[in-house]
Amino acid sequence: MTEHSKLANQSETAHDIQPDPDIEIGPSRQLSLELGDLWHYRELFYFLAWRDIKVRYKQTALGAAWAVLQPLLTMVLFSVLFGYFLDLPSGGVPYPVFTYTALLPWQLFAYALNQSSQSLVADRNLITKVYFPRLVVPLSSVAAGLMDFSISFVILLGMLLLFRIPLTVRLLTLPFFILLALLSAMGVGLWFSALNVQYRDVRYAVPFLTQFWFFATPIAYSIEIVPPEWRLLYSLNPMTGVVEGFRWALLATEYSVGPLVLVSSAVVVLLFISGIFYFKRMEDGFADVV
Repeated sequence: MTEHSKLANQSETAHDIQPDPDIEIGPSRQLSLELGDLWHYRELFYFLAWRDIKVRYKQTALGAAWAVLQPLLTMVLFSVLFGYFLDLPSGGVPYPVFTYTALLPWQLFAYALNQSSQSLVADRNLITKVYFPRLVVPLSSVAAGLMDFSISFVILLGMLLLFRIPLTVRLLTLPFFILLALLSAMGVGLWFSALNVQYRDVRYAVPFLTQFWFFATPIAYSIEIVPPEWRLLYSLNPMTGVVEGFRWALLATEYSVGPLVLVSSAVVVLLFISGIFYFKRMEDGFADVV
């Protein structure tokens, strides 16, 4: 074979072998929840949740006792101020139990809201280095709150036994109200976590909102002191239905909470769905801004 033939064959071979086209990875043009990805990354969810549980009380003198002390000391303070001095009605239930029962779901809600709203900024090193569904971060951040709730709930059962308050079949509805509290916190937390990536002053707004929300929720007082014509409007606060639902389930109160729970549940669903869609809409820019 002549030199000219060899060069011609090499030219034809080089022409046939084309380099692979460049592949550009970009944001999806369609808004998708990608719930299947959440299941695919479930091990990461467990890892982040377990990390938060271990770090929660690391290098603390009292450890998990803080989960009990916070609602317990608040209960004592409210019992003295509102139960003894102001003599607020408690529906025939001992005021300490009346207050502590409401403080448990509130503590779960407040912790989940605070942690989820700060979660993306707290885990920015992970977000900027590897891809995974960003929803995993705020969803996993509430696990330690469930641990605190479980510990405090044992104390509540002891108080019910001490004050001889029997449990009824209504106790079976308690998981629903726990889920309602978590969804309420996550709905607002998803909004704030996405906003916090771009506007860091969100971290200052969340404590103020939580404090305002606390007094707007019937924790130290009963919903019965609210005028009847205002109660449905008052139940637009999703934690109103949660707190009154807890009292109804655990203390067997005679007050009907059905309308309150229905309105609060509708608000929770709206907050949670809108929070997910807003979070997914902003997700593509998290790694660039955080």
